[in-house]
Amino acid sequence: MSEMNGKTCIVTGGTSGIGEASALALAEQGANLAIVCRSEERGRATQARIEAATGRSCVQLFHADFERLDDVRRVAAELDEALDRIDVLLNNAAVTMLRREETADGNEMTFGVNHLAPFLLTHDLLPRIMEKPGARIVNVASGAHKFAAFDLDDLQSERRYSAMGVYGASKLCNMLFTTELARHLEGHDVGIWSLHPGAVSTRLGANNGGIAKLLIPFLSLFFKTPAQGAKTSIYLCSAPKIEAQNGTYFINERPAKASALARDKETAKRLWAESERLVGLDVGAAWF
Repeated sequence: MSEMNGKTCIVTGGTSGIGEASALALAEQGANLAIVCRSEERGRATQARIEAATGRSCVQLFHADFERLDDVRRVAAELDEALDRIDVLLNNAAVTMLRREETADGNEMTFGVNHLAPFLLTHDLLPRIMEKPGARIVNVASGAHKFAAFDLDDLQSERRYSAMGVYGASKLCNMLFTTELARHLEGHDVGIWSLHPGAVSTRLGANNGGIAKLLIPFLSLFFKTPAQGAKTSIYLCSAPKIEAQNGTYFINERPAKASALARDKETAKRLWAESERLVGLDVGAAWF
C-alpha cells in the first residue's frame, strides 16, 4: 500500500508542466488532489487526464488568479472548507514576465505571483496543515536564485528590471520564505523544503506573446521533460521519510547548497516582515 493512499495534496499551477506531472504521480500513488488553477478549461482537461490514468475520481478543481490577493484569500477559504484534510501543499505556480507589469494589487507581477501569492496561501492554510502530523509544504524554487537581481529596498523592481533577474529574485524569495517558515515551525511535526526542478520544458513564459511562444518549443529540445523535472517535487511530497532538516534546498532528490543569500537568516526575517505588510497581515503576528 502506498504511503499516499487517502492523503490529500494541494497543487498550485497543476494544469501543465511539472505541476501536472507532479499531480499525476501523486494521484497514481493513491493521493487525492486539490488542483488550484487559473484556467477552468485547462483545469477540466487536466482533471480528465489524471482520472482517466488512475481510474478513479480523485481530483477537485479550485480556481484562482494569483495576480489578485483577494483571489488567494478566497481560494484558501474554499480549500479549508472543502477538504477533510491537508497532507501536502505543493506551491508550484509561477510566471516570468519579459516586461515589467503590475498585479491588480499594484505589486510587480513576477514577485506578486511567484512569492506573495504562495506566501499568503500558506499562511491561510497553515493551521489546517498543522492538524495532520507529518504534513508537508514544498516550495518549487529554482537554481536561478543564484543570479537574482535582489534588493530588499526595491522588491517591486521599480529601479531596474530584467526578466531573468526578477524571476531569479522571486525564486530567491521562495527560498528565504522556506528558511524563515522552517524557523517558525521548529518543534512542530510539519516538513518544509524548497527545490530546483532543473531546466524544464513547460509553459512558463507563454504569457509573454509571440516571441516567447516561438522560443519555448526550440528551448525544450535542451530541457528536461516535465516528468523528469517533477521528480524532486514528487519525492519531497511523498517519500516515506526525509532525513534532511526543515528549510533544506533539494536538487535531483538530494540536499544541495543554496546561495549564501538564500541561507541568510536576517534577510529571511526582513523579507517575511515586508511580505506580511504587502499582503495585509499584521506584521509580527503569530501564524498559528
